[in-house]
Amino acid sequence: MTGAPGTDRPANGETVAPPPGLRGRLYRRVRANSPRPTLRLRLTLLNGVLLVGAGALLLGLSLLLVRQALVPAQQLQPGSQVTLADGQVVDAKRYQARLAHDTELEVVFKGLAALVVISSAGVIGGYIVTGRALRPLTRVTQAARRLSTETMDQRIRYAGPDDEIRELANTFDAMLDRITDAFASQRRFVANASHELRTPLAVMRTEVDVVLADPASDAEELRRMGRVVREASERANSLVESLLLLARTEAQAGRRLVRKVPADLAAGVAVALSAVRPDVARMELSLSVATPPAPVVGDPSLLERLAGNLIENAVRYNHSGGTLWVRTSTDAEHAYLVVGNSGGELDPGEVPALFEPFRRGGRERTGTRGSGLGLSIVRAVIDAHGGSVSARALSGGGLEVTCTMPAAGVTPVARGAVAAVPPPATTDLP
Repeated sequence: MTGAPGTDRPANGETVAPPPGLRGRLYRRVRANSPRPTLRLRLTLLNGVLLVGAGALLLGLSLLLVRQALVPAQQLQPGSQVTLADGQVVDAKRYQARLAHDTELEVVFKGLAALVVISSAGVIGGYIVTGRALRPLTRVTQAARRLSTETMDQRIRYAGPDDEIRELANTFDAMLDRITDAFASQRRFVANASHELRTPLAVMRTEVDVVLADPASDAEELRRMGRVVREASERANSLVESLLLLARTEAQAGRRLVRKVPADLAAGVAVALSAVRPDVARMELSLSVATPPAPVVGDPSLLERLAGNLIENAVRYNHSGGTLWVRTSTDAEHAYLVVGNSGGELDPGEVPALFEPFRRGGRERTGTRGSGLGLSIVRAVIDAHGGSVSARALSGGGLEVTCTMPAAGVTPVARGAVAAVPPPATTDLP
């Protein structure tokens, strides 16, 4: 049941949506064109209300003081009279009442005039001061409106006093820096992924074109072409699988894992070592393994991929006759997986970049062995399990990667946190 005719409010006071049709369109247009209560206007109105209220309170207090001060006739004897300057004699109490009334009127009129002047000046001054104080917010809004992929280099660079407005402007600039870095990283990722996928496709197309262009191609030539095409397709398939694994793992980082069961880091190490045994034997690597149980809670398939990527990288970027060591350990709160290898010299400043996609040996390269996603997947797996990962370049060449995860029964630490207790050293390992 509706209330008064022509209104949109029912009898029970509940607000309903405007009706459809012409009336609804007019309602939305009027509401959209009506002036919005901006923060500057609200602060100005609040300042005016407080100023008028304080002035009214002072005016009322002045009237009270005047009434209390003009009471001397109450102490005189009844019938007392007062002789005025013009010789007129009047009753003292009547004279006091007239004098108090005239004084109160004068205080009220002059007080109201002063209140109007002061309130007007205060509201105008408050509006101006509020506008100057909120000017950086306008700059933030304008910068946000101009922001696009072509204007990511623009910043506010507020140089005002060190207050909340400056903190907001600096925070906005820092956010833009992070967004710019994310855009640049995304562009590099797309460009490198495209190049990595283009290389095997170009190899396959070239081989097919060469064989088809030669009318004298025999069965042996076709077999050779098949082997090359197969190797190139395997490389492209491996890259696509790595990209999908990286995307799935990063989607779980910072959130609850899809699968979370008791697992052991040492079990993943055993599986990974069995897969690289032929390469270890071919390169005559010196292998040192110390893997006591390291119980954790997580996705066993991801943890197996974690160990596999670390050990495969340690073999791939090693040299003949080099060394490879793997160890697991635990303490009261953490489980550790350490994989190290000998190899070429690495600049310590380039080590953090190894965890970026398509980075190999601290440099962004494509078209070389591996897809350059191994350590990126490692970092994504660790983040998804609430752990941390670090790497250090070894003197004389090589790299050692340390993965730290919450031990079984321990609440995962914040994403990206660094373990407070380092993994215990093993005497028989480098």
